[in-house]
Amino acid sequence: MSTEQPPTPAADPTPAADPAPAAGTAPGVDRPLDLAGIGIGPFNLSLAALAHGVPALRTAFYEQRPAFHWHPGLLIDGATIQVPFLADLVTLADPGSPWTFLQYLKAHERLFPFYVAERFHIERAEYDAYCRWVSEQLPGLHFDHRVDAVRWDHEYELFEIDFTRLGGPADDAHAPRPTGADEDGRALGRAYARNIVLGVGTEPYVPEPLRPLADAPNVPVLHSCDYLEHRERLLATGHVTVVGSGQSGAEVFLDLLRNRPLGAEGLHWMARTPAFAPMEYSKLGLEQFSPDYTRYFHTLPEPVRDQLLPRQWQLYKGIAHETLDAIHHELYRRALHADGWPGVVLTPGVTVRTAGRIAAARLELHLEHTEQGTRARHTTEAVVLATGYRERRVDTLLAALDPYVRRDASERPRVDADHRLVLDPMIKGSVYVQNAERHTHGVGTPDLGLAAWRSAVILNSLLAEPAYRLPSRTAFTAFGLQPSGRCGTVIGGPHLPDQRAPLAPTRT
Repeated sequence: MSTEQPPTPAADPTPAADPAPAAGTAPGVDRPLDLAGIGIGPFNLSLAALAHGVPALRTAFYEQRPAFHWHPGLLIDGATIQVPFLADLVTLADPGSPWTFLQYLKAHERLFPFYVAERFHIERAEYDAYCRWVSEQLPGLHFDHRVDAVRWDHEYELFEIDFTRLGGPADDAHAPRPTGADEDGRALGRAYARNIVLGVGTEPYVPEPLRPLADAPNVPVLHSCDYLEHRERLLATGHVTVVGSGQSGAEVFLDLLRNRPLGAEGLHWMARTPAFAPMEYSKLGLEQFSPDYTRYFHTLPEPVRDQLLPRQWQLYKGIAHETLDAIHHELYRRALHADGWPGVVLTPGVTVRTAGRIAAARLELHLEHTEQGTRARHTTEAVVLATGYRERRVDTLLAALDPYVRRDASERPRVDADHRLVLDPMIKGSVYVQNAERHTHGVGTPDLGLAAWRSAVILNSLLAEPAYRLPSRTAFTAFGLQPSGRCGTVIGGPHLPDQRAPLAPTRT
């Protein structure tokens, strides 16, 4: 589908005022939202952008932050995203949308320089700027709005969404109207929606042994999400340890390595994985980030899915080949110019058992090597934890809905093929989730490359007729021997010879 929007997006005209509610009904009940989004990260921003091309849908999205920012602590100079620029907010569902990355380049008069540069993977900072450009023009996004609670109203058969407006008075004609104020004078409001979508993102994960140090004030143990904020202090610290073998850990280590004194680097990089391994980036391997594989994974029995995910760690926890090459090149360059090995140690296969302070400016990590079965003490002055992220808990936000959520054997929410929580039939509306369903939809769940497709799936499920035409097949690989979902491929179908036919005679 190609939207009929102009190439350069323009602000929507102010809509006509909502009709007055009928006597005895709450404001907003007469004209509820079709879809309310909670959180505005890349995934819900993608959903909002594609929803803008469906005039029949009435949507609004709420975010407690004052503006869009994507991992600001990791926008290291030169760091790129690990997916091609086509994995923007909308292109893989609607390349004619006014919200594509190419439209962003055109609006900023950088389309020809980008063409000449021949870059397929863009810098993180540019992706962040592109998303912010979309968020600043797209109507229906309400920043500085914290959603406090979500309930199901059985009388009106709608979701009630209570929010607090954290900023000053809203100057947006589309902003929801307040219904009161809290004790601090902040405006309180309520919206009604037939369906909601959770896109609250993830939060930094800190391993239990290091949590007391990370939580203590003035202790130099920080998560990589805050790296740039503390970068100058880390560069001035005598010895720094980076924990974690993924892309973020590699980028932090490389940035520190490039900017510390030659021959006195004072760096140690350690990780639990058996090697500092490259990300699986073969073309057929990447088909596990396709809609076909997502549908296949969803059809697998729960125990099989749980066994499969840990074995796929190199699909999403590995390091880009270019980053590994750059690290090795920098190490070799330093060995050459320093006429000896640089002051750097790289140790995979290590876990941190315990950690503590041994002096005002020193930290001690107690390590165990998994394969050797040996233990040692490691002393450092600062620790950067590139230990990944976990799904953000929404227990408080969805407390009123919890009794209606159906769960699996491990007490995780069940999620259907259209990315909806499986709810009690008493709830007539749908609760969609974004980047909270890896246990049901596989390794592609947090991948930016599936954002537009998942958004289109969600929007199509809301409508009597699909708004976006999605491909029936997306991979050369046939996952499994049976069709997986509505768009599955049958082995031995029209594109393959009938393997049941008798063999033709051969000449000897």
